[in-house]
Amino acid sequence: MEVNEILVVAMLGTFIALIFTGIPIAWVLAGVSLLFSAIAVLGYEYFNWETYFLTDWRIFGIFVQRVWGQMSNWILVALPMFIYMGLMLERSGVTEKLMSNFIQLFGRFRGGLALGVVLIGILLAASTGVVGASVVLLALLSMPIMLQQGYNKGFASGVVCSAGTLGILIPPSIMLIIMADLMAVSVGGLFMGALIPGLMLGVFYIIYIMGAATFFKKLAPAPTDLPPVTAKLIFDTLLAVVPPLLLIIAVLGSIFAGLATPTEASGLGAFGATLLAAANGKLSLAVLKDVGMKTTLTTAFIFGIFLGATMFAVVMRQLGGDEFISQSLKALPFGPSGIILTILFIAFLAGFFLDWLEISLIMLPLVSPVVVALGFDQIWFLVLFAVVLQTSFLTPPVGFSLFYLKGVAPPSVTIIDIYKGVIPFVLLQVLAVMMVFLYPQLVLWLPGRLL
Repeated sequence: MEVNEILVVAMLGTFIALIFTGIPIAWVLAGVSLLFSAIAVLGYEYFNWETYFLTDWRIFGIFVQRVWGQMSNWILVALPMFIYMGLMLERSGVTEKLMSNFIQLFGRFRGGLALGVVLIGILLAASTGVVGASVVLLALLSMPIMLQQGYNKGFASGVVCSAGTLGILIPPSIMLIIMADLMAVSVGGLFMGALIPGLMLGVFYIIYIMGAATFFKKLAPAPTDLPPVTAKLIFDTLLAVVPPLLLIIAVLGSIFAGLATPTEASGLGAFGATLLAAANGKLSLAVLKDVGMKTTLTTAFIFGIFLGATMFAVVMRQLGGDEFISQSLKALPFGPSGIILTILFIAFLAGFFLDWLEISLIMLPLVSPVVVALGFDQIWFLVLFAVVLQTSFLTPPVGFSLFYLKGVAPPSVTIIDIYKGVIPFVLLQVLAVMMVFLYPQLVLWLPGRLL
């Protein structure tokens, strides 16, 4: 191996080792980048190491240029706006109305409460895109009721975690915005490509819930104390669905119709969520302050990791890491499809220990040249990659949705209950990956029609 290849392997190994120390991931990325850039420059100057373009201390100037480029990126303006929209919608009272009506309408059927949670999860996903807020909100509203009705604790936990996690895939999604920026593809096109697979995954959840409730009756017993269905109940339920549905149409419809860019649509969504909160009497200065503070904090966390990953990518590229990884992948004796599956498998394994953001920011810049060189459609690959990364929210030991739920679930629900409950939903996500891999038109049909 050449000296620069040894440095690439050592840099990746150091990063992986430091992950388990508990140091914040943003500091790990930035620190490892500074350390290995200094090692490479000193090695080149004093030991005549051949390290491609990394020849002097100007690498630190490149850091400043790349960081400035990221902070001035117009596309990324959509991130805080969509985060604000999701948090404000959480405070608007819309979800509480939906849950109340769905419980009365669907709760009388076996597995009906779980079905209602998934349907609300789909609506939240298409109108917020913030996984943490969705999981916590669904848990607070539905877990006590499901447990009171005798639902299995693991089954109820899996339903809440999986339904809340749909927000990372169904557009508008902050993950898709970041992926589109990393791979230089259209955000609108990626939103269109992810819509059908995201809804398909929701349908898989519904089929599993109804099947499990039918054949394993102890998982989700049917209550017997609900009032009969009336025309008023059906009307109230439909009326509760209208506000989030209108918000979805306003945001995604304006993007798909070409009337607004995703950044402009994010502003429209933030304004619409604020109007919904005001219409429900939930808007106040205290709510605005709280939502604004949480939006700022979440955005800062994301951009901190974003900037650390940018530095990491710069050093890897200057060391020739992208070429080294590209050659290593192409040397695999699997053929083009086998190489894509290998990339997805590595991302799946990484999801056991890393969040989707770190995986995206580190892996995509390294593997994207290979995907392009092999002739695969980038939107198809990104949606495939996104479905795999969605499992990172559900896979133990550090699936974020699992800990979101554990933080607000009743004390009787243990982390083992949650782990057991999410396993079927992880398998359903693997099935969705297989479907998207085998049938690319699930992703490409809608962009092909609308673009």
